[in-house]
Amino acid sequence: QVQLVESGGGLVQAGGSLRLSCEASGRIVSLSDISWWRQAPGKQRESVAYSTRGAGINYAESVRGRFTVSRDNAKNTVFLEMNNLKPEDTAVYYCHLLQHSIINYWGQGTQVTVSS
Repeated sequence: QVQLVESGGGLVQAGGSLRLSCEASGRIVSLSDISWWRQAPGKQRESVAYSTRGAGINYAESVRGRFTVSRDNAKNTVFLEMNNLKPEDTAVYYCHLLQHSIINYWGQGTQVTVSS
């Protein structure tokens, strides 16, 4: 069993920064298997950043150059550093883990609101 817990969301003005955390517990093979997603009101959940083994981290075009993923293996935590935030980044942010190609784990999400 795996648990993912996000934190770090909040209200920030446009141009500001936030750092989200995703703490993982349970049978995690690799933190690099954890990805970030977001869901804005009235929209489908979309991928923000994910790792491809051997090819680094892939970022959505809308966040590339502003968001950065990092990991702390000692703390079993994945971070999403978000800079130069825009109102269109407003969403609930989730971390996700797919295990054995069929088992999906999601965190509870953390709200990010960017005011203009």
